[in-house]
Amino acid sequence: MAMPRPTVAQFAYGSCTVVFSAFALLLLSRASSGGGIALVVVAALVLGLLVAMTVPQQRSRPAPVRRSVPREQVRATLPSPAAVPVARETVRQAARQRAAS
Repeated sequence: MAMPRPTVAQFAYGSCTVVFSAFALLLLSRASSGGGIALVVVAALVLGLLVAMTVPQQRSRPAPVRRSVPREQVRATLPSPAAVPVARETVRQAARQRAAS
């Protein structure tokens, strides 16, 4: 199983956390011995790793679901003018009424 590669945001957040937390811990603890400094550095690295791993990663979009329902062809059919005699007569009557008035 291949591990996912870290994103730029994970690198940036992790690095900033390591630098700033190491600086803050060294100032607050006033560590002067080698063991104390090593402990602060390890704690800063662990904190930076924790922050980098909690940054949300980009998720790929799920593939569209294919439906197995067969598609029906839609045919747009219009009735022929001969099939609609009522409408033709109505148009003729309306034309006659306009001519008479």
